[in-house]
Amino acid sequence: MPVAEPMNIQELIQAPSGFGPAEIDLLEQAIAGPQSIEVRQQLGSLKGEIEESSSPSDTLLAKVGIISYILGDHPAADRYLSRVESDSLAVFYHAIALAAMERYQEAAERFDRAASLGQDRIECTMRKAGVIRQTGRVNEADDILKSVATEAAGRAEYSYQKGCVFSDRGDSFGAIEYFERAVDMQPHHSRALFRLAAENALRGNDDDAIRLYEQALSKPPYYLGALLNLGLLYEDNENYPAAAYCFRQILSVDPNHERAQLYLKDIEATSNMYYDEEQAREQARVEQLLNRPVTDFELSVRARNCLQNMNIYSLGDLTRINEGELLAGKNFGETSLHEIRDLMSQHGLMIGQNINKKKETPPPYAPTQSVNLSPQEQAVLGKPISELNLSVRARKCMSRLGITTIGELVHKTQDELLGTRNFGVTSLNEVRAKLSEMDLKLRND
Repeated sequence: MPVAEPMNIQELIQAPSGFGPAEIDLLEQAIAGPQSIEVRQQLGSLKGEIEESSSPSDTLLAKVGIISYILGDHPAADRYLSRVESDSLAVFYHAIALAAMERYQEAAERFDRAASLGQDRIECTMRKAGVIRQTGRVNEADDILKSVATEAAGRAEYSYQKGCVFSDRGDSFGAIEYFERAVDMQPHHSRALFRLAAENALRGNDDDAIRLYEQALSKPPYYLGALLNLGLLYEDNENYPAAAYCFRQILSVDPNHERAQLYLKDIEATSNMYYDEEQAREQARVEQLLNRPVTDFELSVRARNCLQNMNIYSLGDLTRINEGELLAGKNFGETSLHEIRDLMSQHGLMIGQNINKKKETPPPYAPTQSVNLSPQEQAVLGKPISELNLSVRARKCMSRLGITTIGELVHKTQDELLGTRNFGVTSLNEVRAKLSEMDLKLRND
C-alpha cells in the first residue's frame, strides 16, 4: 500500500485565504501525526507576524487562534480569537475555547454571534444548549435541544448533548445509549468517547475505558481530562512509560497543571521500584498455608487434642512456638513431636521458625474492640470506603489492600499505604484530607 505524501504545512498555514473545514481537517491530521512539530513552527512564525503588526488582520488572528485551540492551548486561543468579530468560524472556535475554560455565559453569547455571521445555526444552537446545561440550567438546555430536534436528530452532536442531559438528570443508562449513538454516527466524537470511557472506568471496565480514551485522543483537539484519566489507567495497569507520556503531554500545554505535576512526580519517584509479581504470589501462598488449621491434616487423636489444649489452631501457630514448649504440654511426647515435625517438613516449614514474630495485634478499631466505642463512632468507622469519594487511583489501592470500611483504613499507617503499588504521596495527601473532614487520622499520624 503506497505511503501518503506528507502535506505542505507551510503552504497550508501561510496561504492568504482563511481556514475552512477542509483546512482544519488537514491541520488535525498533521497534528495527530509526525508533522505536529512543523505546525508548531509555523504557528510561532504567525505569532511573530502578529507581534510585529500594529493591526493584524482577522485572517491572521483567526489562524493563530484556531491552531492554538486545536493544540489544546485555550488561553492563547481566547487571546487571539477574542479580537475577531467578522469571521464566523473564528468566532465559533472562540466560543468552544471559552466553554473549555468554563466561561459558559460568554461562550453562549459567542455561539449566538457565530450563528448570526452565517455559521451552522443548528450546530451553534446545540453547542449553546451544552454550555447552558453546564451552568446548571438542564431543563432550559433540553428545551433548546427540543426546538431543533427535527433538524438535528440525525447529528452526532445532538445525541451527545442529549446524553449529557440524561447524565445530569441521573439516568446513566439513558446517557450511555445516547453517547453510543453519537459514536456510531461519528466514530471520532471526542467528547462522547470521553463520557463513555468515564462511564466504563466508573464500572471497573478498565480495558474498555482505555480503548475509548485512546480513541478519543486519536485525533485533536486533545482534552486534558482524557489525557489525565488515561494516564491514571495506564499507571494502574503498570504501563508507567505511557502514563508518564500522558502527564507530560498535559504539562506541555499547561505547565502549571497541579495534578499532572504530582502524578508525574509520583511515577518518577518510584521509577526504581519494581513490583515482583512472582515474589508476591509466593508470599501470598505462604500466608495462606500458615493460616491453614491443623484440623485440615491427618494427625493422631492425641496430637490433635494436645494442640487444641495449647490453643494451637494453625500451622502459623506452630511456627511461633518452640519444641520445648510443645513437649511441656500435657500428654505431648516425643511421638507427637515427630508427627508434627513431619507435618511441617512436608510443607517446607519448621516448628518455631517465626518464634520472634509476634502475632498481629488487633487494630484500634477492630470489631472485637468496638464495645469501647460510642454508637456514633462505630457508625462512622463502619461506613464503606466509598463514602470518602476518593479518586480512581486511591480507590483501586484501597481495593488492593482489601480495605472496605473507614475503620479498616484508619488502622493503616502511612508507610503501609505508601507500600502499595501505585499509591504515592498524592494519594496519601488525598486520603488524609478526606479523613480530616471526618475528624479522623491514619494510625500513628
